[in-house]
Amino acid sequence: MDKIAMAIAAHPDDIEFLMAGTLVLLKNAGYEIHYMNLSSGNCGSTEMDAATTAKVRLLEAQNSAKLLGAVFHPPICDDFEIFYEAKALKALTGIIRQVKPSVILTHSPTDYMEDHMNACRLAVTAAFVRGVPNFKASFPAVSNYNCAIYHALPHGLLDPLGQKVLPRVFIDTQSVQPLKREALDAHKSQKNWLEVSQKMDSYIAAMEDFSIKVGAMSECFVHAEGWRKRVHFGFSESEFDPLKELGEVYSLCKESIGVKE
Repeated sequence: MDKIAMAIAAHPDDIEFLMAGTLVLLKNAGYEIHYMNLSSGNCGSTEMDAATTAKVRLLEAQNSAKLLGAVFHPPICDDFEIFYEAKALKALTGIIRQVKPSVILTHSPTDYMEDHMNACRLAVTAAFVRGVPNFKASFPAVSNYNCAIYHALPHGLLDPLGQKVLPRVFIDTQSVQPLKREALDAHKSQKNWLEVSQKMDSYIAAMEDFSIKVGAMSECFVHAEGWRKRVHFGFSESEFDPLKELGEVYSLCKESIGVKE
């Protein structure tokens, strides 16, 4: 099986905030990488109408994917319309069957907004049915190769009820942090929107602050992305854990997160 990694997120700029460092490190380790936001981002502006916003954000996402060196996949939904339903599931299943990723990076199952959680659910189910021939999609079922799913940390490191979410794996992203900043900066339309909608004074600074907090949590790294690996049932052999291929940048940092052997 070819080494292919795919980031599947809800909105343009979610990959850059949460996943881009690990995605680029996988590319540097020999993976072909793919980039997909399920939503067009059409509601992400107070200055442009929805159609114009979607066009602007499509170009921004394409530019960001190019900077990261990733294959770009266009969105299949609009903002606040990412629903766990058959049409979206069939569309994403067809794409996953074509791409055949052995690594999928996606959102946390619990997060502050439904779009993130529904994008996660769609990614997980689409990966699960990649080898189910009776589930019909735009591309036929493929053999059930190993596919590992990793969940990013939620915004604010909290679940929707304010409980802290702890990663099980930390990836050192310091070496690729400049590229991660550059890719996020490609989403220039979001500067004013995030200030207005989420009181995020600087989206670049917010991403930097988040990665520094995760790095501090690891007690190993300065900048880091945190991940939780989904259980292997239905996806892969039990020992299949491709993030370990990142070598020295992979760390469980068990003492820092209170993991007991």
